[in-house]
Amino acid sequence: MTAIVTAVGRSAAHSFSKPTLDGIRLLAGLGVEGDAHLGVTVKHRSRVAVDPTQPNLRQVHLIQAELFDELAAAGFVVAAGDMGENVATRGIDLLSLPTGARLHLGADAVVEVTGLRNPCAQIDGFQQGLLKAVLGRDEHGHPVRKAGVMAVVLAGGAVQPGDPIRIELPPEPHRPLERV
Repeated sequence: MTAIVTAVGRSAAHSFSKPTLDGIRLLAGLGVEGDAHLGVTVKHRSRVAVDPTQPNLRQVHLIQAELFDELAAAGFVVAAGDMGENVATRGIDLLSLPTGARLHLGADAVVEVTGLRNPCAQIDGFQQGLLKAVLGRDEHGHPVRKAGVMAVVLAGGAVQPGDPIRIELPPEPHRPLERV
């Protein structure tokens, strides 16, 4: 299966969910044009409170649409944009990518994966029990974060549903994703 973009969204407000759109524009070094998380420095409110000068490693939130299928099978109703992602994908295991993997989205846009999204308690405000569904444990008791990955924009461009995604892995040794 070819990896594709299935949905895109943005919100100018710091809201939990983002409305889906026909297309978004990524801006190099900044993020999604018109999104509350756009910028060189961190925009996530809890991180701004700690240190507003931190680099913004969370310019773009990507989530695998397969998670929506998994959640539906568990009785949740979660659609594209509901968990605040900017880009939903299908046909790529985002969570197994190494740090520094580059995703070419459509004709021009390129993002570099910086780490895993760390889901917080706000997710249960959207649907009770959802946090536990997206924050599991492996056989060793270590947390498994399923709520997508975060990235920075290396090359800007338009991104829309149906766009192909090409993966470019960094040189080895690969570093596994950690929460950012």
